[in-house]
Amino acid sequence: MNQEKPKVYTAEFRESSVKLATESDKPVAQTAREIGMNENTLHTWINKYSRPVDNIKAARTDEHLYEELKRLKKEVIRLTEERDLLKKAAAYFAKEQR
Repeated sequence: MNQEKPKVYTAEFRESSVKLATESDKPVAQTAREIGMNENTLHTWINKYSRPVDNIKAARTDEHLYEELKRLKKEVIRLTEERDLLKKAAAYFAKEQR
């Protein structure tokens, strides 16, 4: 059996390939053939290097979650105080009716 080793590409090559494919008017498949690589590999790299925009959104989502958590904690404290007050009022009126 003669198995080929997978090619290892440098980070610079990957970035330049993605830049070439995205900035070119040519289809990705044609660009991949011209630089001598598999079309699916180039598509994978394009998707991978396009994700930092999503990471910024994720950071904002996390910040939103922390704000929501703080708001909910404040609401729990307020509701606990209201519940305790109502318990005391119910005990007071129950005692008064006897």
